[in-house]
Amino acid sequence: MQQKHLYTLALTVFLLAAAPFSSHANDLSISPTINTYDPSDPATQVLAMEELDVWGRIRNGFGIPDLDNPLVASQTNWYSARPEYIQRTTLRASRYLFHVLQELEKRDMPTELALLPFIESAFNPEAYSSAKASGMWQFIPSTGLDFNLKQNMFKDERRDVLASTDAALTYLQKLHGMFGDWQLALAAYNWGEGSVQRAIKKNEAAGLPTDFNSLSALMPAETRNYVPKLQAVKNIIATPEAFGITLPKAENQPYFVTIGKTRDIDLKVAAQLAELTLDEFKALNPQFNRPVITGSTSTKILLPQQNAERFKTNLAQWNRPLSSWMAHTVTKRERIEAIATLFDTEPQLLRDVNHIPPNMRLKAGSTILVPKTAKAAETDITAEVADNAVMSVEPDVPDFRRVAVRVGKHDNLASIAQRYKVTVAQVKSWNDLQRDNLRSGQTLQVQIPFQARARTARSTARATASRQHPKVARSDKKVRSGPMLVSAR
Repeated sequence: MQQKHLYTLALTVFLLAAAPFSSHANDLSISPTINTYDPSDPATQVLAMEELDVWGRIRNGFGIPDLDNPLVASQTNWYSARPEYIQRTTLRASRYLFHVLQELEKRDMPTELALLPFIESAFNPEAYSSAKASGMWQFIPSTGLDFNLKQNMFKDERRDVLASTDAALTYLQKLHGMFGDWQLALAAYNWGEGSVQRAIKKNEAAGLPTDFNSLSALMPAETRNYVPKLQAVKNIIATPEAFGITLPKAENQPYFVTIGKTRDIDLKVAAQLAELTLDEFKALNPQFNRPVITGSTSTKILLPQQNAERFKTNLAQWNRPLSSWMAHTVTKRERIEAIATLFDTEPQLLRDVNHIPPNMRLKAGSTILVPKTAKAAETDITAEVADNAVMSVEPDVPDFRRVAVRVGKHDNLASIAQRYKVTVAQVKSWNDLQRDNLRSGQTLQVQIPFQARARTARSTARATASRQHPKVARSDKKVRSGPMLVSAR
């Protein structure tokens, strides 16, 4: 039966790759995410007939010594008392488990690590924490960059199923190499390797053991519970029937295949061609930040196997543009309303698509998405633009403020113009002055840049304060008050 299943999978992939393509489809390549099944490789024949299930494969590969402490019992009770949560999370996990398990087996790593996203994100690849950790494996931005996870305007590979899994397993391997102990490696994944190293040194200096249980008293509560949580989930997956839990079927085959896409395509169009809802499409492709997927030689789309053939067939028959968006870079501070008028669209649409908060405008150099013009209908966003695009905003305040200036006894047009960094001609124009003469007490209107006005106000306030407290030395040092919280990842 297993060989028949392997033959069917291989035939499916062959047909997908070999079928004819239209001009729209000539940038498409379809392949399994990994070369999974090789009948001549004994490693692929581990399972008995009754274990053709990912859960069985995970159980067979458990390799981390069981942790035994009161927190494990507490966490096991917590999870087992919530069968609906277990059901919901394991059902979500069934999309990703086969791929994660294959990657663990390729690296000869303990398979209970496939359950770690259960603790990190409940297998939600769009999870986002208060510490700015993102994705199924919960990388913070800096650690993501350390492991080559791209983060730009168009995509965030911390949420990419393939890229983040590869990065997480590489990180865990590195930590295991540092500590020689999987429980301490897991603690370091949560708490940071530096924190674990300091705890080890502290216990060594006190002549105490340095295993997880012995170090846990030095750990924050989150880390102290982190490994017990994984052990609790491991206990439930090992014998779900003992806890009255039925795990959803997780087929021992790839849930998705990888599609290479070198041309731009809208997310909605891609989902439509694959005959998936947008939510279903995003569940496998959560890394895309904007409504368009920018095509390149490295762009990958994941689709369930049964939908990949539909995608290819529908793409071959598609006779409309695949993408409706193009990139626009502003060269000066610009309001969204002005850009919307330029591209004949609605300001709110641009704000929604580009995640621009209300009452904000773009700074010079910002790149945003705008609807494609007829002239650019077949033009894609270049890889250089996609990789380097940034968007910066600032409060949408008036460019200039009008201030009333009372002319002093020693003032003249030149001194007032110099004070407000404008020209004499501007002052005369704003006040309809025909001559250069001013009289003391006269009121003039001066227009100054909004930011310059703010700086002038601050300078005036500092000058006033200095006059009131002449013996107080002013320091330019910035002092951070209160503790600084740092995430471990």
